Amino acid sequence: MYGLVNKAIQDMICKYHGENTWEIIKQKAELEDIDFFISMDAYSDDITYRLVEAACGVLDMQAHDVLKAFGEYWVTYTAEEGYGELLDSAGTNLPQFIENLDNLHARVGLSFTQLCPPSFDCEHTSEKSIELNYRSTRQGLAPMVIGLLHGLGKRFQTKVDVTQTSFREHGNAHDSFSIKYDDSQSYD
Repeated sequence: MYGLVNKAIQDMICKYHGENTWEIIKQKAELEDIDFFISMDAYSDDITYRLVEAACGVLDMQAHDVLKAFGEYWVTYTAEEGYGELLDSAGTNLPQFIENLDNLHARVGLSFTQLCPPSFDCEHTSEKSIELNYRSTRQGLAPMVIGLLHGLGKRFQTKVDVTQTSFREHGNAHDSFSIKYDDSQSYD
């Protein structure tokens, strides 16, 4: 994964749990020799997984909860780190943005040449619901997608309810999510 992801994890931990907690997590992940992550540099996925695992131990949280919180945080973080216009170009509302996730990743791939993005396809199942299929070469990141969808709900001031309906970790071909949304209600 790119350094931008690891920097976002660091930023989230420092913001909500303090710099000392970040240092403990880095030490537990055996990454104390890394002073900082460079956004545009590719790092081994193992580093990110180790950070998440260490955060689980230090914060006494399940990986699902850490990844979900990170997914939600990622939406705001990337917008504030200079990718707001890119996010804006993917859509002006939640369903439009979800439909354009693969296009967004294709555009990101122009700058991040070693990007190995996930793939998303969606089907509108009713006027206010979408079935989203998520495919990735990486294991265990479905909870992050749930967090991302909640973060996007906040971005578009849309109430979102997400239920995972298919689990790759249970032998399905991919992860799937049922998304119900209401853009007439603000996200709380």
